[in-house]
Amino acid sequence: MSWFTKAFSGSIGKKIIMALSGLFLVVFLIEHLIGNLLLLSDDKGIYNGYAKFMGDNILISILEYVLFGGFIIHIAYGIYITIQNNNARPIGYKVTNASENSSFTSRYMWLTGLTIFAFLILHLKDFFLTHKVSVFEPQAATLYDEAVWAFSDPLWVGIYIAAMIILALHLSHGFASSFQTLGARHPKYTPFIKAFGYGFAFVVPGLFALIPVYMYMHHELKMF
Repeated sequence: MSWFTKAFSGSIGKKIIMALSGLFLVVFLIEHLIGNLLLLSDDKGIYNGYAKFMGDNILISILEYVLFGGFIIHIAYGIYITIQNNNARPIGYKVTNASENSSFTSRYMWLTGLTIFAFLILHLKDFFLTHKVSVFEPQAATLYDEAVWAFSDPLWVGIYIAAMIILALHLSHGFASSFQTLGARHPKYTPFIKAFGYGFAFVVPGLFALIPVYMYMHHELKMF
């Protein structure tokens, strides 16, 4: 076994992989948000042009599989580390008040992560697989129209908003934790990283949630 394999097979190595995969997914969130904000334009050709470019680009198609692999790695290592940490705790620790030892978000990172993954599967089925795999029947001819159809349903809008709240909770701890795992811990910079992480956790999911709310209200106004 090489030094590289040994380094990343230990507990520290697994946490580093967890942190790196998490930051990789953060980059995806930014890119995905920029594209999704085009849905706020009344000209559906703008978003459909973006969607066509993303769908026809071979490099993007390859990166889609890399992205999904990143999700799997992040979740798998998250579950493994959680189980490992729970098994390593002494019995006496389990009877103490958990809130005194860790924050709510840090204790339930595994749960928020699994919830986000479940939402991702649902999201992929409605907005990706329907236009990629012939087995699934699309509700509309284009991805823009698919979004209009989905976000005209208040139930789907509520699910989307709830998922973004959970994503915000996950990011509020995970962002700063990833930098800490990678050794970016300094009295001068750590407060900034934490503050930036909280801001990122509020702004990015908030903008994602704004899209279905806007499209639903826009759809309702057209009904009058």
